[in-house]
Amino acid sequence: MEETMKDFEKELEDSYSLMGDGVHDTDSLLAWKKAEELKASQENITVTVTGIVKGGVVADFEGMRAFIPTSKLSLDRINDCNPFLGKEIEVRVSEAKMDEDKLILSAKEILKEQKELSRKQKMSDVKVGQVFHGTVATIKEYGAFIDLGDGLSGLVHVSQISHERVKFPGDVLKEGQEVDVKVIEIKDGKISLSMKALIENPEEPSAEEAPIKLPEAEGIGTSLGDLLKGIKL
Repeated sequence: MEETMKDFEKELEDSYSLMGDGVHDTDSLLAWKKAEELKASQENITVTVTGIVKGGVVADFEGMRAFIPTSKLSLDRINDCNPFLGKEIEVRVSEAKMDEDKLILSAKEILKEQKELSRKQKMSDVKVGQVFHGTVATIKEYGAFIDLGDGLSGLVHVSQISHERVKFPGDVLKEGQEVDVKVIEIKDGKISLSMKALIENPEEPSAEEAPIKLPEAEGIGTSLGDLLKGIKL
């Protein structure tokens, strides 16, 4: 669910002491104008984290202090913002309201786009027929999602788990289990996997068990006359 200004009201109140007294000079008016333009264009900018406050951090923006909520600093959950202090981070303007002295920045959207771009680049290297050693990440009624490593994942449909009929994937698989899978399809950015493609079907005869069919030869008989043909006495 998209976060709005109301989600950060308490954190903003806690950071007001660091964001000025609401009196704007010419420089700050120009800074606010630029912030509003950047919000409209969603252009990436680089800022330096200058302080830690409850619920996030503050950064310098054109001489003003901007607030970056913890939830917009990273794609992962953050329990301690101190490692960000003094660091430069790439952000976009999320909210810019001069009359309320509320300037919010976010790195989250940029990080999402970078992650998706990286995934697409890795996807381009995956080929049908390729075999992976992965880990069962999530089990659903229709199949199991396999973590292939390096940010990639794919689905083993319930029909592709075994040559024997499987009613529910959880009957034969468990989360965290390591499995070998084969890529059988890549479509719309999704990877379809198969486990049974790597398992010999017990109902099909193996090469050793397959019946040997001798080639037919014309004029071959089994009578005594046939056997003596061509023998000179």
